Amino acid sequence: MSATTPGQAASIGGPATGRHRVVVVGGGFGGLTVTRGLNGADVEVTLVDRTNHHLFQPLLYQVAAGILPPGLIAPALRSVIKNESNARALLADVTDLDLDRRVVFAQAPDGRDLQLPYDTVVVAAGATHSYFGNDRFAEYAPGMKTIEDARYLRDAILSKFEMAELATDPAERAEWLTFVVIGAGPTGVELVGQIAELAHTVLPRDYRSVNTREARIILLEGAGAVLPPFAPKLQHYTQRRLEQMGVQVRLNTLAVDMDHESITVKGPEGLETIRTRTRIWAAGVAASPLARLLAEKAGVETDRAGRIPVNPDCTLPGHPEVFALGDMVSLNKLPGVAQPALQEGKYVAKVITNRLAGQESPPFKYFDKGTMATIGYRSAVADAFGVKITGFLAYLMWAFIHVLYLIGWGNRIGTLYTWARALWFTHNRGHRIITFEGAHEELTEGRTLSGRPSHTMPRTGGQTEGAATAPRQTATD
Repeated sequence: MSATTPGQAASIGGPATGRHRVVVVGGGFGGLTVTRGLNGADVEVTLVDRTNHHLFQPLLYQVAAGILPPGLIAPALRSVIKNESNARALLADVTDLDLDRRVVFAQAPDGRDLQLPYDTVVVAAGATHSYFGNDRFAEYAPGMKTIEDARYLRDAILSKFEMAELATDPAERAEWLTFVVIGAGPTGVELVGQIAELAHTVLPRDYRSVNTREARIILLEGAGAVLPPFAPKLQHYTQRRLEQMGVQVRLNTLAVDMDHESITVKGPEGLETIRTRTRIWAAGVAASPLARLLAEKAGVETDRAGRIPVNPDCTLPGHPEVFALGDMVSLNKLPGVAQPALQEGKYVAKVITNRLAGQESPPFKYFDKGTMATIGYRSAVADAFGVKITGFLAYLMWAFIHVLYLIGWGNRIGTLYTWARALWFTHNRGHRIITFEGAHEELTEGRTLSGRPSHTMPRTGGQTEGAATAPRQTATD
């Protein structure tokens, strides 16, 4: 938390127009939807985020797999809101909120402290990785929540194939070609499917000294099925399809320890150490630290994942001028996916405009549009409107929905073109650029702590049920 005290920070509340001031924290699905929903309203909106872009996180794994370039799924926030004359974007890190004085404290990239006074504040800060109390795992098993994370993982995965090409010892080569993904939710399933396609379809013709088809790809899940929130029919199809793609699916298996060259797991057969140079974390999430900060100030308790409870109208208990939404809140047991954040953002924008007009708003009501996940080329699962679909039809549905929710026709057309080129015509991945320097940072000792941007490391711990992790154990436990 910032050590800023009132009077030390520069106030940048904008020109004194007398209009209602709305500060939106976070440019993700929820925050951006609120900002765009207030277009034309008699308010001044300040959208503040730690990045200058809106990230379409459901396609982040395709950046890690070298399918899509980052720009197609991460348009600049200023460009997205350029037609909203009552809104502006700021690149800053929110460090504190004074709910009594109604001020948001933030820090600019050069370290200067900022004050953002507000009449209404919307906090939509999202979520980060949760290592369930084992934060040391972050050094050995990176997660994927940001563009930086995805690019890091892309470099890491491709670097391992390069090292396998150089290896002369079969045991060492096997370590380079062993990939372990921890957590079989949608992110884990999508990632492991792409690694399998890279190893078995894309890369074999590119290498001379190593057969990439020998790659060992392992998916760990602490629960008894992949895609735990999905229907059994979809779970069974997903596991069968992954196994057909050469993925080893290990259920009821927990990660209990790891280092740079191995991971120790505890499954039905007991403890086992797997020699591997690649571990990817997709097991769990924790709410943004701002959720806990707000909870402390409002005198409420967060849940096990660090999410803050909110009222039916998405306001903070005791503070009707403070809205919170998205992955960082607990409301009606809604899942931490894009749809709740989008719908809450639209709802909160309407509540704010209704208040200015002196009108009441009904409680938030979520409309479940279903869930879906892609497994690999031409295969996906979808549960929409009570209908459970697998295979190519689900794949088409998944592609249509995801393109539809991208921002901007240029990004939609560019994504369709890139998919057609990479997945349908050439079966290649056009965005596989790595450098010696990048590979060196990944492969040398201390690589993760020095090579990754600091904000991709977890700031706080959290807990989510069903993830493939457990407290540290030893063979004598």
